Amino acid sequence: MVAAPAVDHAIENAKKFPKLNVGLHLVLSNGIAKLSASEIPNLVNNAGEFQINKFYSGINFFFNIKARKQLKREIRAQFEAYKKTGLKLDHVNAHNHMHLHPTVFNLIIEIGRDYDLTAIRIPNEPPLNSIINNKKEFIVRHLRWIFFMFFTFSMKKKCIKNNINFNDTIYGLHDSGHMNIEKLIRIIPHITNGITEIYTHPATKNNHSDYSESYKYEFEAEYKALIHARTKRTIDKFNIELSGFNS
Repeated sequence: MVAAPAVDHAIENAKKFPKLNVGLHLVLSNGIAKLSASEIPNLVNNAGEFQINKFYSGINFFFNIKARKQLKREIRAQFEAYKKTGLKLDHVNAHNHMHLHPTVFNLIIEIGRDYDLTAIRIPNEPPLNSIINNKKEFIVRHLRWIFFMFFTFSMKKKCIKNNINFNDTIYGLHDSGHMNIEKLIRIIPHITNGITEIYTHPATKNNHSDYSESYKYEFEAEYKALIHARTKRTIDKFNIELSGFNS
């Protein structure tokens, strides 16, 4: 998130690990813009903050001509800010998966050509019976997967047409913020050929207030799951190769 408060600290740490595959996490909702409020008044409030309501944002992007023009400038500004970090661009995705919106996705591909865009996350998780706890959750996850297939099918076609890599599968969206060791271990055996992204939010501490939607996230548990000896043993057992989107 190139406009986030801790971005300088994140860049400094990322540069200590040159093999780390770092990507641009575009923020177009529920966050801070890179451009000033006066430059994109149809997208943000006076404090430069995007709408929290993703549905309203989507409607605004699609029907508001001024908003679309400003959206294009903001996306380019975030790409440009990432370029200035000096980090190699491994992949691009969007906060709250806003790149599922066709307007946003098309702009990412169009603008990304100027910034060596090579890979994009496709955010649609297939339901796994091994981590579904009840019938209601089973139905919800299957319906969600089918619904988003209408968007992700088009996204994949456009990626192929533009020679952009993407993940074949993703796991962790349904359990966002709760990818503890037990869930991770149950997911790993389902990884097949191709690129699979494991979606997590690892951290050593939860600094979110109880007013935030992330307050209940198990950040520390997700961090510990990724470095757990059981995880490494399971990865080795199923001959899984750790990689980024391009390697």
